Amino acid sequence: MRTKARLLAAATVAAALAAPTAAHAHLVDTRLGDFYGGALHPLTELDQLLPWVALAALAAFQGARRARWVIVAFPLALLAGGAAALLLPAPPFGPILGIGLVAATGLALAAAARLPLPVLIGLSTVMGLLHGLQNGQGLPASTDRLLFLAGATAAGYAVMTLATGGALAFLRGVGGWRPIALRATGSWVAAVGIMVLGLQFAAPATAG
Repeated sequence: MRTKARLLAAATVAAALAAPTAAHAHLVDTRLGDFYGGALHPLTELDQLLPWVALAALAAFQGARRARWVIVAFPLALLAGGAAALLLPAPPFGPILGIGLVAATGLALAAAARLPLPVLIGLSTVMGLLHGLQNGQGLPASTDRLLFLAGATAAGYAVMTLATGGALAFLRGVGGWRPIALRATGSWVAAVGIMVLGLQFAAPATAG
């Protein structure tokens, strides 16, 4: 029964990640304002939130000093990507690269890899830029783009800070099972990323 439940959970996550994401960033009810619409939008997208949490857990394995760089680099890249989306079209390779980053981050987390600081910052920056582009695409003309992107950036900073701090505190707790638990989570993230990546490449062949 546990195996079936896990397979069902993995299939559900894979389906959510594989679903095509239309370039309509203003999907959340924004009666509270464009800032809150921007803050809530990435939090309602599993294909964004999952790699954020995985990146935070991976940063925790690097130690508190290195993890602070991720907390700074990721939201700044998120803001830069969102601003670039207002001027540039979405890159055609964006979805594939995004899914590949999910798989790579999950694999690194599963291996508890100790990354060089430039690689860690580069991973955070590329992920932030891609998700910023995704959040900035397709905004209606009535949207205050500055407020929307500020909200998305604030959400990215809050999630990365809280998730990284939580993962660091979790790893410092008593019990040797804690790093194993986080690494197991990384293996699931990697499996989902690889599964969805395979579906992305298989879809054109099936359609043909």
